[in-house]
Amino acid sequence: MNRKRQLLSMISLSFFTLIACRAFGPTPTPLPPTQPLPTETPLPSPLPSTSTFTPLPPSATPAPPTPTPPANINPAGYMWQRIAEALTEPVFLTHAADGSGRVFIVEQPGVIRVWHNGQVLAEPFLDIRERVNDSANEQGLLGLAFHPQFTTNGWFFVNYTGAEGRTVVARYNAQGDLADPASERVVLIVDQPYPNHNGGDIAFGPDGFLYIGMGDGGSAGDPQNFAQNLQSLLGKMLRLDVDVEPYAIPPDNPFVGRDDARPEIWSFGWRNPWRFSFDRATGDMYVGDVGQNQLEEVSFQPANSRGGENYGWRFLEGTQPYEGTAPAGLIPPIAEYTHAEGGCSVTGGYVYRGATLTELSGVYLFGDYCTGMIWSVRLVNGVWERQMFMDTDFVISSFGEDETGEIFLLNHRAGEVYQLVRAASP
Repeated sequence: MNRKRQLLSMISLSFFTLIACRAFGPTPTPLPPTQPLPTETPLPSPLPSTSTFTPLPPSATPAPPTPTPPANINPAGYMWQRIAEALTEPVFLTHAADGSGRVFIVEQPGVIRVWHNGQVLAEPFLDIRERVNDSANEQGLLGLAFHPQFTTNGWFFVNYTGAEGRTVVARYNAQGDLADPASERVVLIVDQPYPNHNGGDIAFGPDGFLYIGMGDGGSAGDPQNFAQNLQSLLGKMLRLDVDVEPYAIPPDNPFVGRDDARPEIWSFGWRNPWRFSFDRATGDMYVGDVGQNQLEEVSFQPANSRGGENYGWRFLEGTQPYEGTAPAGLIPPIAEYTHAEGGCSVTGGYVYRGATLTELSGVYLFGDYCTGMIWSVRLVNGVWERQMFMDTDFVISSFGEDETGEIFLLNHRAGEVYQLVRAASP
């Protein structure tokens, strides 16, 4: 545990906490986007914005329609098996849902690699290092999502920090194991006032829309209160229709038709949602939201949500008051842990739905970047229960999921990828 105490003493150097910079040399000069777009300015929506939808009152104890998992989880029955190494700061892993069995690994400096048939292919799937600004710890190529019709349209989307640290969400085209760097079509650009809390995760929901996790803009304590400001995209979960260029507003987004709110917003009150995922069996959303200096949290949104929830930051850090008088109706986390318990930056994970470890079906796994601790969360008799799953030495930048529902883990600084497997019998 000496190593972990040393890590905790270096929180100021942590990947997803306060401002820090890496010695990577000069900031790369990103290429200009292929189409000029305003930043933090609403784009005209080709879809009608006539909805009079009012968000449902949030529930303090949302419950997913999933059966209660087995009563006991024995961590000794599992291990993390290394499947790839010698990567450069891997931060995400996903699949294309194309039946190929390929796994795509995102490297923070701006490269996406393909792992297939037990090895990492020599040629990158995509290399946009000349566009990506990764001069600070939390900047770089951070997110990847394949379009639900990728097999027919070849589209995939990335989230990276570009010139002046701005968040760029862009679409690319691919054929086979290679993407075309010249095919970039910018979807959205968002100014970032500080070099941390960029969010960076993107994923298609069961509804076919693209969800984008945006941090509160950085620094500490959300000094400009972006997370509670509905006229800013910072500190929000966005929901976009990207079948239209550059994007359209889904007509049932909760703030459509309101002059005091951006229609792209799906939910708000986020500090830095570092990794969110949808349960492939139920459609429920799980979000790891990085805390300030005391509490890390995991939040939940049921699949039948109509959006508009306020997850509390900066009124609350986890379940504890932080600043201001909290209004009624804030959504509390389903799990939280303190920095004193061990950690400094939550890394959200996945609900296990694979075929090899079926006793874990319905169990959500997440971890901490600084200590390598991994926990399980499950709903038992209407109560969310958190249990220590493993205490590792990994620097967990992300978890990942392949097409069959198996779970992976990325060891950031060591450049490794591991798969959760059953431990060998003694």
